[in-house]
Amino acid sequence: MKTIILYYSNHHGNTKKLVDAIQASDPENVEILDVTTAGPKDLSGYDLIGVASGIYAGNFGKPLLNYMSENLPAGKKVFILFTSAMNRASLSSSAKKVIEEKKCQAVGQYSCPGYNTFGPFKLIGGTAKGHPTKEELDAAVEFYKGL
Repeated sequence: MKTIILYYSNHHGNTKKLVDAIQASDPENVEILDVTTAGPKDLSGYDLIGVASGIYAGNFGKPLLNYMSENLPAGKKVFILFTSAMNRASLSSSAKKVIEEKKCQAVGQYSCPGYNTFGPFKLIGGTAKGHPTKEELDAAVEFYKGL
């Protein structure tokens, strides 16, 4: 299945680790695209599109949301990946909103903790140190393979 994962991973590379693990599990079929360095891209030729981000103030990163709004073709199957200090399913609502607006189908979601040093957490050395773990990366790969 020809897949592309659009990602935004800004602070510690937590989300990029998930994306890299998935790509490494199926390098012939999975392409990754950093939305901060990519220009517009025709995504219509992909069978499956992943969107991946860390969580910033309760939302997916604005660069990813903007890229999705401008480039996501209608009617595609889309899966969601994210890392966050607080691992709650509702944190993907900003991405789901764009997916719905584009008349795409959300086909699954995977999330796990990510090392966080935002704001006051920096003073205590951060939270979720060591995340994502190898087990969490393996679980992300299994999630992808199950789609």
